[in-house]
Amino acid sequence: MSLQKVQNYFKQYHMEDRIIVLEDSSATVEEAASALHTRKARIAKTMSFLVDDQVNLIVMAGDVKIDNHKYKEVFHKKCKMVPYDQVEEKTGHQVGGVCPFALSDDIHVYLDDSLKRFSTVFPAAGNSHSAIELTLDELAAYGHNTKWIDVTKAIS
Repeated sequence: MSLQKVQNYFKQYHMEDRIIVLEDSSATVEEAASALHTRKARIAKTMSFLVDDQVNLIVMAGDVKIDNHKYKEVFHKKCKMVPYDQVEEKTGHQVGGVCPFALSDDIHVYLDDSLKRFSTVFPAAGNSHSAIELTLDELAAYGHNTKWIDVTKAIS
């Protein structure tokens, strides 16, 4: 269902044929990198967070994690992820397929500066067997209500 929503979303831009449907799982960064034959860092993982009742999605490079200090500087709250069993209900996408596309208007999307190292990245496209390769300009343009922030650090 979620993949279909993303395909329909990209249809309005005549880009639905750019969605890559994979035989292998792309639910984790490692699986996505393997299935797409690319480096883990180029996987644009989308994490879901709650700030009070506001759902925020942060799209970041596959080789970084949230820096709690930076996160608190930006959002003025301690980092709190959406509980696993509520992700699909709150985002409209299942775990492993959460992406910044085809979202309800009340969800905010933030793009982390860690992505700026790449000319193209691979965010999910609604389920755990899909992705789309986009330039950073395309990600910012077609992602829902996006804003650039810096809230990550390298995974050590």
